[in-house]
Amino acid sequence: MLSNLKIVKILAPVLLTVLTARAQTGPVVLKSPNGALEISFATVRGQSVQAAGGQLAYRVAFRGQPVIEWSNLGLAIEGSPSLGPAVRIDSSQPSSQDETWNPVHGKANPIRNHYNAVTVQTQETAQDGRRLVMEARAYDDGVAFRYLVPEQPSVKELRILNESTQFRFSKDANTFSLISRGFQTSNEDDYHELAISGLHPEYLVNLPVLLELPGVAWVGLTEADIEDYSNLFVTAASDGRTLAARLAVRVEDVNTSSTVAPSFDPKADASKVSVIAQTPVRSAWRVLMIADQPGRLVESNIVVNLNPPSAIGDTSWIKPGKTPWDWWNGSQAKGVANPGKNNETMKYYIDFSARNNFEYMLIDAGWAARMPARPGQSGYSQGGPADLTKSVPAIDIPMLVEYAKSKNVRIWLWAHFRDMYDQADDAFGQFEKWGIAGMKIDFMDRSDQWMVNWYRTTAKKAAEHHILLDYHGAFKPDGMQRTYPNVLTREGVMGAEYNKWSARETPKHNVTLAFTRMLAGPMDYTPGGFDNVTRENFVARNRAPMVMGTRAHHTALFVVLESELQMVSDSPDAYDGQKETEFLKAVPASWDETRVLNGVPPKYITVARRRGSEWYVGSITDWDARELDVPMSFLGSGAYDAEIYADGPNAAAQPKDSIVEKRRVNAQTVLKLKLAPGGGSAIRLVPVR
Repeated sequence: MLSNLKIVKILAPVLLTVLTARAQTGPVVLKSPNGALEISFATVRGQSVQAAGGQLAYRVAFRGQPVIEWSNLGLAIEGSPSLGPAVRIDSSQPSSQDETWNPVHGKANPIRNHYNAVTVQTQETAQDGRRLVMEARAYDDGVAFRYLVPEQPSVKELRILNESTQFRFSKDANTFSLISRGFQTSNEDDYHELAISGLHPEYLVNLPVLLELPGVAWVGLTEADIEDYSNLFVTAASDGRTLAARLAVRVEDVNTSSTVAPSFDPKADASKVSVIAQTPVRSAWRVLMIADQPGRLVESNIVVNLNPPSAIGDTSWIKPGKTPWDWWNGSQAKGVANPGKNNETMKYYIDFSARNNFEYMLIDAGWAARMPARPGQSGYSQGGPADLTKSVPAIDIPMLVEYAKSKNVRIWLWAHFRDMYDQADDAFGQFEKWGIAGMKIDFMDRSDQWMVNWYRTTAKKAAEHHILLDYHGAFKPDGMQRTYPNVLTREGVMGAEYNKWSARETPKHNVTLAFTRMLAGPMDYTPGGFDNVTRENFVARNRAPMVMGTRAHHTALFVVLESELQMVSDSPDAYDGQKETEFLKAVPASWDETRVLNGVPPKYITVARRRGSEWYVGSITDWDARELDVPMSFLGSGAYDAEIYADGPNAAAQPKDSIVEKRRVNAQTVLKLKLAPGGGSAIRLVPVR
C-alpha cells in the first residue's frame, strides 16, 4: 500500500527569486533544493528580457553554466493565433514539497519527492487577452515544466496543433536519438549517435533523448504524466543546437496501425490537430534530467515523482516477478511429444517456472479462439479477430490456471490490442473468473491523444478486475506506474525478439538502452538468451534464436535492464544444468535501491541494485574487452558473500564459456572485473549472518 512517510508543503519565497507584482519586471527564477539547477521564465525578444511583454520563454542552468538558453514556449491553436508570442507575466506563486512515498514496485523504495515549484501566470498583452499558466518544478536531478490553459470566457475548447516549445541548447550537443518514420510507431529501432546539427529537419526523434553537452552536463529529455494529451517528439531546427516540439497528431480510425501509417511530413502534419480538450487543459510535463555523469540520470526517479499517487486502493495483489514464455524460442519443449500451442507444452513451461521459483508463465499468441470479422474490422493478427473469452480446443485455460496454481505459479495471456479494444469488458471479466494474473497487450503502435487515453482507461479497468498489464507495441513509459501500479512494464524498445530476424541486437545496443530508453522507465526487453555466439557465428533464425554476446553479458541484463515483469526468454531446456540458472532464480524483478557504479554511453555500464539486504551487480560492455575496477563501497558495514558469474578465459571465441567465483567482500573491497568482447559480469552479494 502507498504511504506517505513525510510530507512538507510550504510557501517558501526565500527559495525563489520571484516578484508577484503585475507585469513582472524581471525573470522568474526557480532553483533546485541544492541550488545546482535553475530554471527561469521571462518574456523576451530574441535573447533580451522584455518587462513589458513579448515571447514567453525559459532557460536552464546547471552549476552556473547555461544548459538551455532562452527558448520559446507556447501553443499553436487551430483557428486562433498562437498562445505565447505576445504575453506578459502577471504574477508567480512559489511552493515547495518534500515527501517520501513507498511505490508498489520500481527501481527504488522508498522514493523521496523533493522539489521547489513555481506557478507563473501570464496573459496576452492585448486587452482581455487569453491566459496561459506555466507550472514548473526544480529537483536536484532535473527540472520540469508544463502548460496549463485555464478555463476562461474566450477559451472553452482547445484544439492544439502543436507546441511552440523549444530546447535551445547552449552548444551543439551530442545526442543518442531514436528516429521514427512517423507518429504511428512501435518505437523499436536503433539509437543513432549524432550531434544536433547532424539531425536532418525531416527526422522525427522519439523521447527519451540522451544528450551530452561537453564540459557542462549530461541531459535526458523526456516527458511525464501524459494524460488526455499526445506524446511529444522533437525535430531539429536549422541553427544546429535547437530541438523543437512536435506533438503526435490525432488518429480518428482506431484500426490505423504502423503498417499503414504515412511517413512524417513536417509541412502536412503542421495543419493536423494533436489535442482536442475542454479547458482547463494541462500538457504532460516536459522533463530535463540533468547531471554531471550519465549514470546519475539512470538513477533518477523524477519521471515517477511527476505523476499522481496511486489510483488503486488495495495493491496487495500486485506482484512483480519473472516469467518464461513460449514465443521467443519457438515453442521448443524437449520431452514433450508434440511441442506447440497445446496443454502439454504449457505444462512444461509451468513446471519450469515452478522448479525455479518464477512467479508466472506467459502464454503468447494462439491461445484464443477465432471468430469472423465484423464489418469495418481489420488489421488483426492471424487473419481475424480473437474471442478472448474462449480458448482453442488444444488449450484449456481453466485447467492450466489450476495446474499452475497447484505449483504456486500464475498465468499471463497475450492479446492483440484490437481484440482488447473490442472486448475489454467481457474479456477482463472472463480473465478474473479464470484467475488470470495479467495480460500482455500488443500492437498499439500509436502515441496520439486517443491512444494515451486508452492506456489509462484500460489500466483502470484491468485494476478493477485485479489484472496486471504489460503494454507491447507501446510508446515510452511516462511514470504512469505510480498512478496505476498494475502496469508492470512495457515494450517500446528494440528488444531480444529482433534476434529472430536481424543482426541488430548487439552488446553495444544493450549498453545504449541502459542510458537512453530506460531513462523513461521499465522496458520489456525480454532477456535471457542462452545460445550465446560471436558476431561471426550469429545467424538470425526464428526457432531457437541465437544472441550475440557472452553468457555473462546476458545474465547481467537481468540487473542492468529494469522491468518489473522480467522475461526468461529461452527454452526451459536451455537453462537446465546451467550454473547461471541459479542467478536467475535469485535475482528480483523489483528493487529498493539503484546505483550506477560506472559507465560511458554506449561503451559500458555497471549497475548495482538492492532488494532487502541483498545486492546484485550487473556489468556489460560493447564489443571492446574491458577491465573495470568496481569499488564495493555501496555495501556499507559488514561482510558479504559474493557469487560472481564472469566471462571465462575463452569467452571471446566461445561466448558460452563462463566461470563462477565465490569470495567474501566488504565495503573496502575493489572487484576487478575482466569483461570479454561483448561480455559482462553478474554478481549476487548476500550479507554474512
